[in-house]
Amino acid sequence: MRLPLKPLGVAVLVVGSAVAQPAASEEALALAKRVPASEVLNYNIEWRLVHAGSARLTWSAGPSGGWTANLSLESVGLVSRLYKVHNEYDSVLNGRLCVASTLLKASEGSKRRETRATFDGERKKASLLERDLVRNTSFSQEIEILPCEHDVIGALYELRTMDVEPGQSVQIPVSDGKKAVLGRGEAQERETLKIAGVAYRTIRYEAFLFNNVLYRRPARLFLWLTDDERKLPVQIRVRMPFYVGTVTLQLKKP
Repeated sequence: MRLPLKPLGVAVLVVGSAVAQPAASEEALALAKRVPASEVLNYNIEWRLVHAGSARLTWSAGPSGGWTANLSLESVGLVSRLYKVHNEYDSVLNGRLCVASTLLKASEGSKRRETRATFDGERKKASLLERDLVRNTSFSQEIEILPCEHDVIGALYELRTMDVEPGQSVQIPVSDGKKAVLGRGEAQERETLKIAGVAYRTIRYEAFLFNNVLYRRPARLFLWLTDDERKLPVQIRVRMPFYVGTVTLQLKKP
């Protein structure tokens, strides 16, 4: 049985101003004031009430006023014995949080693959190369994109710069290099969560990326951000069909 750790590449939908956006340099400067210069967020992963693994998100300022991100996923314990997972995802973004390139190195059970994607906003094209390292095969494609696409991590950080109240909906162009979509997200309600003995006042969001939007898998994706200036993502949950179960990421105690 394949364990549902693949959907843990977390996605959330956001959108910038719909009217008269500022020049790129002005927008980048405004974002830089609200995006953390660097941070490391560590999560515990739970699947079917079992500690299934850990995730580590590293964010830092990159060259030329841009950003770099790394998401590392590692299975542990019983889950690792059944289906070992070690995935490394890296992305490079410009000062406006538009994705420039991504690289996924995935090791899942007996499968090994490497997926590279580059995004050219001027040409409005994204190029993808995926290599199966076990079968020694490859797949490539080029798709049309908008001038500014976000990968899932860049979208998360842009959302953290915004004030989206419960009852409001937001949208953004988002792409993984295989598909580019205009997704939708909702801020649903305020909740207080207690995680590792710490109480967090949060707003719960739902991002509509599954069910043949960006990802084919049937699922619902929820995200809890703290209801303050930092907007820390303290909990992420992917609800899949009952025969697969629910995967939850919770922020480890700082």
